[in-house]
Amino acid sequence: MHNHWGGSLEINTADSTHEDEKSRNLDWDKASFAHQRYHSNLDETQQSWLLGPEQNKKKKKYVDLGCIVCSRTALKWTIWSIVIAFFVIGLPIIIAKSLPKQKHRPPAPDNYTAALHKALLFFNAQKSGKLPKNNGIPWRGNSGLQDGSDVSELKNGLVGGYYDAGDNTKFHFPMSFAMTMLSWSVIEYEHKYRAIGEYDHVRDLIKWGTDYLLLTFNSSATKIDKIYSQVGGSQNGSRTPDDHYCWQRPEDMDYTRRTQTATSGPELAGEMAAAMAAASIVFRDNPSYSKKLSRGAETVFDFARDRGKRTPYCRGNPYIEPYYNSTGYFDEYMWGAAWLFYATGNNSYFALATNPGIPRNARAFRTIPDLSVLSWDNKLPAAMLILTRIRLFLSPGYPYEDMLKSYHNVTELTMCSYLQTYNVFNWTRGEMIQLNHGTAQNLQYVANAAFLASIFADYLNATGIPGWNCGPRFYSISVLKDFATSQMNYILGANPMNMSYVVGFGSKYPRHVHHRGASIPNNKIRYSCTGGWQWRDTRTPNPNTISGAMVGGPDRFDNFKDVRANYSYTEPTIAGNAGLVAALMSLTSSGGVGVDKNTIFSAVPPMHPATPPPPAPWRP
Repeated sequence: MHNHWGGSLEINTADSTHEDEKSRNLDWDKASFAHQRYHSNLDETQQSWLLGPEQNKKKKKYVDLGCIVCSRTALKWTIWSIVIAFFVIGLPIIIAKSLPKQKHRPPAPDNYTAALHKALLFFNAQKSGKLPKNNGIPWRGNSGLQDGSDVSELKNGLVGGYYDAGDNTKFHFPMSFAMTMLSWSVIEYEHKYRAIGEYDHVRDLIKWGTDYLLLTFNSSATKIDKIYSQVGGSQNGSRTPDDHYCWQRPEDMDYTRRTQTATSGPELAGEMAAAMAAASIVFRDNPSYSKKLSRGAETVFDFARDRGKRTPYCRGNPYIEPYYNSTGYFDEYMWGAAWLFYATGNNSYFALATNPGIPRNARAFRTIPDLSVLSWDNKLPAAMLILTRIRLFLSPGYPYEDMLKSYHNVTELTMCSYLQTYNVFNWTRGEMIQLNHGTAQNLQYVANAAFLASIFADYLNATGIPGWNCGPRFYSISVLKDFATSQMNYILGANPMNMSYVVGFGSKYPRHVHHRGASIPNNKIRYSCTGGWQWRDTRTPNPNTISGAMVGGPDRFDNFKDVRANYSYTEPTIAGNAGLVAALMSLTSSGGVGVDKNTIFSAVPPMHPATPPPPAPWRP
């Protein structure tokens, strides 16, 4: 079949069965090591030395040891050598072995671990609400304590959550995506988080987000008619005090922050469902909270699938559409349903995620390059990957097999699209893949692609599959890992600018990050809406280091301008940093390699291929 990507792949997506046969057809060279024993047949003939009586009374110069005769002097030297060797070598060894063993200092963390510690700190810097005492960011304080007060129905307001980027807006759509990605990384790599001492920290970050999401709808109800979709924001070109016009620290905001309400929104609700469902698995050791999250996920997913609420949440809203405009919602249907199946074990969600109407409407089987790019807007490649995980690990068979096989095929195509060989995407001269057609803020997409490639390699490795096919050509798992490491290394400094695009990592990194809180001194002076412009426009470095923030990144020529006013280069986002964290965690060697094969299936019942599930209702 001709490839719409302009490459030379000849792969049938829905009907191909190559993935079932590839592991049987591969002929791997296996090194074999055999231990050989050498046997020597010794001549055991004994010699008898007959010594006649001495002809004189002199002392004997030789000693008869039965099989050999040696000089008495040589024997004395031999005995004394053995004694000395014992005291010099043997005795210290005996003493050393009898002493208590000391623990060796663990090896220094790799670059990915060091970057991880910082990348997680960025979320601490983005927190809104009343901060805990140990938040770890000395220049941040309480903020947004009146959020949601403009809505009379909100008894507890909308205090908490995360600011999206360098401004002070809380966009709930990308915030939910960030929480899903963090939760996914914890579910797969809990052992690594524990090994580097970040397990409790990342759980606190996730809970900070999910606690807030539970405030954005009536989580105690089983049916809802609205979701609060955003707090703050700005209209393009506005010259009234708001989150874009003003340059103020979050702690100093003194302008009106409007709450946006969505009475429809399948993509917003679908992503919220995914976030809470995934987090419910993370918090499986807290049954009451886990149940609260899974119930909330089911409630918002019902809202997402309501016939009368299929209009995009951002359509016509000047506070949302120019910034986080959703291009479709069937990917969120697949994504949310898959996570709900993992969280609840309810087969109806699995049946929905594998219903042919979902991928058809999501254009899942069309070889369109943009559909292989994971982002806050497009969850399609990630949704098909976590559904492929079910096929690889559980092999549920009929009636799911045909659709799962198609997802698996497209997942392999996605991995092929990341390879420079096929020219699906352009690459910079510095070897960075351009997943957004050379436009600005590319690094968030690069990090997400690195994560997908790395975790797919881990899935294959965990199931004993050595690689995958791109048309007639076979590639080993190492190719996926090489792609992921090359892109992450580019982000961390292996690029033509020799600059780390993660703030605080390495010796050279952006110093003029487009971020209000980081750019204004924490000097107890309250700067007004326009009074803060002096800090936006100054050429001096930020007085506060926003550690771990991954900025937008370089242009398609590998050039980077460390200019605060140019947000295309220097602004970080929580959605981008979530992908960064996930990719770093998948690649770090700390805590071992590979995924946790079983935790994600904690709520999933045994699957019997011959037993079809109850039919999933399909409402086109």
